[in-house]
Amino acid sequence: MKVRVFVSLKNGVLDPQGRAIHHAIEGLGIHGVKDVRAGKMLELEVDDTVTDDQLDTMARQLLANMVIENYRIERVAA
Repeated sequence: MKVRVFVSLKNGVLDPQGRAIHHAIEGLGIHGVKDVRAGKMLELEVDDTVTDDQLDTMARQLLANMVIENYRIERVAA
């Protein structure tokens, strides 16, 4: 089974990568984009025996920095 973990910065945390992307978009001559927030998506292939609690533990303790990031877990149907 595939699982996707989406990690994003919490509101109020500065996002220099998002700022750089926004600047590059403007450099392309596109001026309608108001803000960019960069994040990451991790895709895991797991056995059906891996529980939601185990996925939550992985995300909380390893995949996301809980001080500055949020995460969301999504199981992907085959």
